[in-house]
Amino acid sequence: MKIAVLSGKGGTGKTLVSVNLASAAKDAIYIDCDVEEPNGRLFFKPKNIASESVSIKIPFADQKLCVGCRKCIDFCKFNAIAFIINKVIVFDDVCHSCGGCVLFCPEKALTEKDKIIGEVQSGVSENVSVITGILNTGEASGVPLIKKLLNNNLAGKELTFIDCPPGSACIVMESIKDADYCIMVAEPTLFGVHNLNMVYELVKLFKKPHAAVLNKCLEGENPAEDFCREKDIKILGKIPFDSELGTLNSNALISVRENQKYRDMFSSMLQIVAKEVQHETVANS
Repeated sequence: MKIAVLSGKGGTGKTLVSVNLASAAKDAIYIDCDVEEPNGRLFFKPKNIASESVSIKIPFADQKLCVGCRKCIDFCKFNAIAFIINKVIVFDDVCHSCGGCVLFCPEKALTEKDKIIGEVQSGVSENVSVITGILNTGEASGVPLIKKLLNNNLAGKELTFIDCPPGSACIVMESIKDADYCIMVAEPTLFGVHNLNMVYELVKLFKKPHAAVLNKCLEGENPAEDFCREKDIKILGKIPFDSELGTLNSNALISVRENQKYRDMFSSMLQIVAKEVQHETVANS
C-alpha cells in the first residue's frame, strides 16, 4: 500500500505524520519527495546510506553542423532554444528534456548530454527503509527526481509512506499519482482551511481515496474540523497542540520511539488508515 501524506503549505505537520506513521508500522518504506527541503532523514538518521546521482538529458549543439534552419526552435514550445548571432543557444533551466529537438534536427547538429540535477539516498533506520531525494540548488523542476524516487521499489515491504512536497503543484501531482490513499494534514485555522481545500481539490481531481489529520489542535473552535464535516472528509485523528511533542519534533526525535503516549496515538491512526485502504481497495475492485 502506498500512502501519500500532503498538506497545502510547509510547516503544517506533514513530515511529523509520515515519519511517525512509518515508525509505528512493523515494517515500512519512507520516501521523502519533498526534494527541495528533505528533512525526514534528520529524524530517521539512516545508516548504511547508498547514494545515486540522478540526471536528465539536455540538448547540446554542434555549431559546425548547424545551418540555422530553426526547426528545433519552432518545435520547442518551452522556448528553451534560441538562435543568436549564428549560434544555437540552449537554456537548460527551461528545457523539459523531451528530446524532440534532437529528432527534428535535419543536420543532426543536436545531440543529448547528461545533466545531474540531484541524488537519491537510501538507508535504513530500525524498521524503516528511508529513501530521500535531494534536488540540487537552483534546479527548476524536481519532477524527474521524484519519478526516480518512486521507481525505487523495495521487495517485502507492505507499507510505503510518501512524504509529499507542500502545496498542489506539478511535483505534488507526481508524488500522489500512484498512491493508493492520501492523508491530508491541516491546521485548525481559517488559513489552514484554505490550504486544506487546495489539496482536497487535488485529491478529488485524481480520484484518490483520502482522509484528514488535524494537527496542533486546541479546545474550542476548529475551522478545519468544520470543513471536513461539511465536505464529508473522514478525520483519522487530531494531534494536540502539545509542548512535549513540539520539543521532540524540534530536536529531530521521532515521537513514537520516545514516548509510549505518542506511539499509541500514531499506532491507532495507522490501524484506521490500514482499514480505510483495505476498504477502498475492495470497493474499487
